[in-house]
Amino acid sequence: MSTTLVQQLVESGVHFGHRSSRWNPKMRPYIYARRNLIHIIDVRETIRGLLRAKKYLAQVASRGSLILFVGTKRQAGETVQKAAERCGMPYVNDRWLGGTLTNFRTIRSRLSRLEELEGIRESEVINSYSKKAQSALNREYRKMFRNLNGIRSMSRLPECLVVIDPKKEKNAIKEARKLGIATVALIDTDCDPDLVDLPIPGNDDSMRSIDLVVNILADAVLAGKVQDATQQQQQAEGADVAK
Repeated sequence: MSTTLVQQLVESGVHFGHRSSRWNPKMRPYIYARRNLIHIIDVRETIRGLLRAKKYLAQVASRGSLILFVGTKRQAGETVQKAAERCGMPYVNDRWLGGTLTNFRTIRSRLSRLEELEGIRESEVINSYSKKAQSALNREYRKMFRNLNGIRSMSRLPECLVVIDPKKEKNAIKEARKLGIATVALIDTDCDPDLVDLPIPGNDDSMRSIDLVVNILADAVLAGKVQDATQQQQQAEGADVAK
């Protein structure tokens, strides 16, 4: 167990859970103690969850599959966007649109509308609209951009979701479970770990905690993508030799 990682996790406050009155009893195995009416999460369990999640995400990325990052709470939004963009994966950080996974074809068609609006706004065509119509188009564009920009590169369903607070993102978890899509989640003491495939027990309200965990997972995705690129290069070189 890396002493540096333990120190980083503790400094980020990852071990602070919710008030003991708000706990989910299924989280008992991940709780170390109760202090001042607050549950303290066992950091050893956090590290176990992180290591399992890192290994799995690297494997998924090494196969060239997609990983969708989901975190719409205020504390998570910016971190989720930056981490997902850094590792070249789609994300949802403003609002989960019902059917993002289960009605994926319809969501893709809405992306076409977003691209159409961008084309209108960037061309001279916008000047042919009245001031009122331009205002309505701009409002529609801003709303669609917030909701859809993070998934515009998601040309197919993801193999896995990385979720911050599955209680907050219950609709995303429900859709993933329905389709058999794996879920990795940062879960606090008020969550149900049985709804998640790979739980990472930890504080899902602290910006520092979320930032640390999400970026560790993004690093694992990048490592998997490097492995994928290496494998493809070796296969291409092998094919050239065979010729």
